[in-house]
Amino acid sequence: MEHLSTLNQEQKNAALHTKGPLMILAGAGTGKTKTITHRIFHLIKEGASPDSILAITFTNKAAKEMEERVMTLLESDAAFRHSGAKRPFVSTFHRLGVHILRNHGEAIGIPKRFTIFDKDDAVRAVKAAIAEAGLDPKQFEPGRVLNTISRQKGELTTAEMYAENAGNDYYPRIVSDIWRRYERILGSEHALDFDDLLLKTAHLLKTNDAVRDHYAKRWQFVHIDEYQDTNGAQYAISRILAKEHGNICVVGDTDQNIYSWRGANLKNIMNFEKDYPDARVILLEENYRSTQTILAAANDAIKKNTMRKDKTLFTKNIDGEKIGVYTAYDEADEARFIAQKTRERIRDGVEPRDIAVLYRANFQSRALEEAFLNEQVPYQVLGVRFFERREVKDLISFLRAAQNPDSLSDVKRIVNIPPRGIGKVTLAKMFSADEANLPPAATRSVAAFRVLLERIREAAATEPVSYTLKFIMRESGLEEYLRNGNEEDRERLENIRELVTLAAKYDGFPPEEGIEKLLADAALASDQDELSTNQNAVKLMTVHAAKGLEFDHVFVTGLEQDLFPHRRIGSAGVSREEEEEERRLFYVAVTRARKKLYLTCASLRTIFGARQVNTPSEFLIDIDPAYVEEEMSSGDSFGGKIVYLDS
Repeated sequence: MEHLSTLNQEQKNAALHTKGPLMILAGAGTGKTKTITHRIFHLIKEGASPDSILAITFTNKAAKEMEERVMTLLESDAAFRHSGAKRPFVSTFHRLGVHILRNHGEAIGIPKRFTIFDKDDAVRAVKAAIAEAGLDPKQFEPGRVLNTISRQKGELTTAEMYAENAGNDYYPRIVSDIWRRYERILGSEHALDFDDLLLKTAHLLKTNDAVRDHYAKRWQFVHIDEYQDTNGAQYAISRILAKEHGNICVVGDTDQNIYSWRGANLKNIMNFEKDYPDARVILLEENYRSTQTILAAANDAIKKNTMRKDKTLFTKNIDGEKIGVYTAYDEADEARFIAQKTRERIRDGVEPRDIAVLYRANFQSRALEEAFLNEQVPYQVLGVRFFERREVKDLISFLRAAQNPDSLSDVKRIVNIPPRGIGKVTLAKMFSADEANLPPAATRSVAAFRVLLERIREAAATEPVSYTLKFIMRESGLEEYLRNGNEEDRERLENIRELVTLAAKYDGFPPEEGIEKLLADAALASDQDELSTNQNAVKLMTVHAAKGLEFDHVFVTGLEQDLFPHRRIGSAGVSREEEEEERRLFYVAVTRARKKLYLTCASLRTIFGARQVNTPSEFLIDIDPAYVEEEMSSGDSFGGKIVYLDS
């Protein structure tokens, strides 16, 4: 079969297995996306309707890449090109939830134009619920409470179910009360949070026969990527959608399960053969990304884990350079070495964008950023999302408030942007039907604000998305206000103009559909989406954020006991499951590198203001010394010296 000629034998076997359940255990860099996309292409070549195929992955970046590669294959086929056939449905789990709930959510009381709360929105709503309960947000930190709620929703637990199981335990009872108030806030604003997109979708599919049958019959072939990262809700959705035809293909790697802290359940992939007794299992072990030396180090590290499906990565690539190991005096020396080494590599012709620096905890970026600034090396810290910038969220809130006037959080955000003289008392009366008692000036301001929202709503219903955003900028007075401000304001103006530029890609849709897609994309944007700007700079990020990415040169930093592998402050011990996840995280870090890998540690490190002596990470000891070489600092530092202090 010519269309499968570029696949290796195991990849081809996976593409050819089109009936019944299939599990593809795909090691890092083994061409899993190529395998899935060619499998989809093969299904269509064999007569499957493109819109009978569903492919779900976890990140926007991965979904976009998969869809583009599928369409490239299909467009290369003359029969498809002239058929006018629909496309396969390629999406993330959360976007799938948005799609199903927008179309059928009214069956369970969800309005078609619901607002999606991003993490910041949800934290603010939880904080409001804590205040409403008369509790101190310093004692009951909103982010921590939201994480508890999120984990529960991910396992298909509702607020009512949690309340029933709370018993007399103090913290669960407090969380239950806050959760109940949080749900009331969501309901009053016609909003869903990220976890609701999965929880409500699973509930709808479980309880509504017509909706379940519609999608189960439509999607005859279900593909789930990164299956090791599924939580309870994603697992349930996958099972429901695949039940009608039984053609489910899951792709994953037990060695890359690194998200248990946000609900990913390793048992879902470990138990696949129990769930589907007639499943076929195919291993992809040939790595096309890394040198043999890098893979040997990765294999050395991961083989100590016991909760895994056994496999060993190999490659036909060259042995490559040895792994550079640098023992720094402290975090400043470590950062200086990394910045100087990246500068050397860039001087030798390496593009900055092809270099990544990975760390276990966000606090490590501070010393690194300082060193990169001193060495004048261009860098980008992954984690500052475009859609999280204040001015961008302001413009998005104008759109959301116009579409959903009951969204108190959006109205509160923009009611005085730019300043309109509407204070807290006026705002409270706006939402308590007490506007009749407002002074005349406040009444006029509120009326003008409501007219503005109505005009935005009218524009959004008839005009392209980019025009509507320009309309908001102009008619709200925000554009003029920022133009006449200081340098920071003018930079903010450039950011909202960039939003208008970005929004032009939605102009091809009917206006209201384009608005919905923009709002969904804004709410569901992830850290990795920032890479699409292709800024030519060294990337600094956590190992978790690096999952799914690859770079020619990779630095893995902070390889010290209790930092990487990580031990939470105040933790009495680490469970076997936590130990193995830390090892999997190291494996993910190592396998991001194509050509050259550096591993660094510091003898001294300041953490939470305390200077402490460190022991090198056990992960360094696991690697065969034949694969490594000691690096020396090229600058004026304490490089290469291990420091021992008298106790």
